Amino acid sequence: MSTLHAWLTLRGQGFSERLNAWVRVFRFAVAALIGVLSPSTYNKATRLIVQKQIYFTAWQILPGFAAFSALFSFLIIEIVGSTARKYGLYEYALELIVRILVLEILPMVTVLFIALRTGAAMNTEVALMKIQNELDALQRIGIDPMRLELLPRVVGGTVSVLALTAVNIVVALWLTHLLIIDFHPWTLTHGDYTRMIGKVLDMPALLVLWAKTLAFGFAVTVIPISEGLNTPQKLFHAPIAVLRGMVRLFFSLMVIEAAALAIVYV
Repeated sequence: MSTLHAWLTLRGQGFSERLNAWVRVFRFAVAALIGVLSPSTYNKATRLIVQKQIYFTAWQILPGFAAFSALFSFLIIEIVGSTARKYGLYEYALELIVRILVLEILPMVTVLFIALRTGAAMNTEVALMKIQNELDALQRIGIDPMRLELLPRVVGGTVSVLALTAVNIVVALWLTHLLIIDFHPWTLTHGDYTRMIGKVLDMPALLVLWAKTLAFGFAVTVIPISEGLNTPQKLFHAPIAVLRGMVRLFFSLMVIEAAALAIVYV
């Protein structure tokens, strides 16, 4: 009986800790959203930090990311297109590629790319700033660390996710046209391609796509930063904070994707 009681107590404490962590993420997300939408947040210093964040998150990796996007899109287009042609379903291939690749896969691939490259780095950076008391030092000299250090990372990271997703989609649409219309005699014309793009990427689909991408960008910055802020002030806790932040981030991305699918298809 005592063993069962100890097990239940341990489980209850673990659930309480996880719940408190999500509450802290939610509170920081609300504060960040208010700060991002406030015009007073943006001055010369914060704009400079936002520009640097966009440079390191998006512009610096743009050539390599575009090459990765082209290769990934090429593989998906060839697999779907060749399979559809093999089974005599090539008239559905174009719509299938656009719906699956552009609306679902590419936004998720982009945000996972940014999460592994930038989200983990933000988590580590903020955790080390917390451990080394840098944030408290800024506050003591009258500088708001939320405004100077954290919000620019949120804005820059979110803009970078939106920009790289747009690049990903443009590359995929260009490759789709090149491979299906120009290189394969599937009796599909330029007019068929234009009509299909207009049919699939209508206004409701685009609204859901960019709302989902915006939520991805916000999550990939807010969750790692929030986890870094709540790191205990001991150096060995930094990698633990990064791990927990990535787990919560990936869970949140799946929830956002599921919500977007429910809006579109249910």
